[in-house]
Amino acid sequence: MARATSKKPPEEPPDPMPARIDPCVAMLVDKPPKGRDWAFEVKWDGYRLAVHVEPGRVRIITRGGYDWTDRFAPIAAEARLLGHATMILDGEAVVLDDKGRSDFGMLQRALGRKPSLHDPHEILFFAFDLLYLDGRDLRRLPLSERRLLLESIVVVGRASVIRLSEEVEADGEEFFRIACEHGLEGIVAKHREKPYRSGRYGDWQKIKCVLRDSFVIVGYEPSTMPGAIGRLLLAAKKGASLVYVGGCGTGWSHQESLKLRELLDTIKTDKPAVSLRRKGAIFTKPLLVAETEYRAWTDEGKLRHPSFKGIRERADDAELFELG
Repeated sequence: MARATSKKPPEEPPDPMPARIDPCVAMLVDKPPKGRDWAFEVKWDGYRLAVHVEPGRVRIITRGGYDWTDRFAPIAAEARLLGHATMILDGEAVVLDDKGRSDFGMLQRALGRKPSLHDPHEILFFAFDLLYLDGRDLRRLPLSERRLLLESIVVVGRASVIRLSEEVEADGEEFFRIACEHGLEGIVAKHREKPYRSGRYGDWQKIKCVLRDSFVIVGYEPSTMPGAIGRLLLAAKKGASLVYVGGCGTGWSHQESLKLRELLDTIKTDKPAVSLRRKGAIFTKPLLVAETEYRAWTDEGKLRHPSFKGIRERADDAELFELG
């Protein structure tokens, strides 16, 4: 009688590694959600990046799909050493101030320097999700399982270029209150049992301590000081158009003002992107975005007490404020 032989079940073929994944985007809400299904993290103030570890190379991809590996070379170098042949980390590149808070302006200044002029450990990457690992697409798993795998690679307390964005075990409202008291931008809430979905669905929610949004720079008013900027002219999206929402005249040093004007003068135009007549204004192509803090909106639909926090390239798909 023939002897039965046991056969191993065939191994599942590996999932193809995505060349790019559109990020899951947090929805802005007024207050933190309640319930044990929600995990909370600090809202980082930097550049959203995906770190792709691939056979033979590492790529660092921005939210808009641009390859910025050269700008974040220390992050790419360290990603090779995490011990996996293929992997996609989702996270944020930041620079921390002396109180441990992320500061977008400091990040911009660090990126603007020659690599030889700053500490390679100055720009950090806080990983908060793991989307692909060793031939397996993890996006269909709930966040709780993805986090366990992430924490086995980027361990809690790791003090290097790539760090873990830690979940905070706390009541959401209490954590939000403490975050605001410590001068943080806000917090993020994530549903533990949801898969990773590209786009904005409410599985991730952000709660801000201050009003802060991205507006297109459509021009500037010169300062009385030679070569400097007096006010930036800002616009928000409304459908397929741009609408002027006011000027911003604070938030930069004199040196930063000179550099900003020099940059804007390279994209001057005679055709304003918004319907606006202002004596002495110099209009620019709508290619750059100003990160702006403000207190409220006026009844006329203009920003109240805006303050400049940094600049982004519009091509990098910065999340522009959209008027309803």
